[in-house]
Amino acid sequence: EVRLVESGGGLVQAGESLTLSCVVSGFTFKDYGVGWFRQAPGKESEGVACIHSVGYDEPFYANSVKGRFTISSDSAKGTVYLRMTNLKPEDTAVYFCAANKFYSRTAASWEYWGQGTQVTVSS
Repeated sequence: EVRLVESGGGLVQAGESLTLSCVVSGFTFKDYGVGWFRQAPGKESEGVACIHSVGYDEPFYANSVKGRFTISSDSAKGTVYLRMTNLKPEDTAVYFCAANKFYSRTAASWEYWGQGTQVTVSS
């Protein structure tokens, strides 16, 4: 059974950093890519970053977070991380970890999802 569990969300001030974790089980990084999505109130889900998608060697980042967020993984721990720096109020959202074999910018295309973790950035 494929499972993904996010953690690490919280309340921070603008300019600070936060690291999210996604513990995965039921698959290996050779079979599925793992991505981070976020959804703020009144907005559609936004793809943030993705790693290990089949056929891709480099991670993907949304333009809105490029240079500030870093996605990484630890195969031995079965964990994917999202290191967020220089956080801005507009980064406030529920962050979801998702898994899918192929990369897609469309959230609906991703097969497996965690339950999300709240990130709130105050100004």
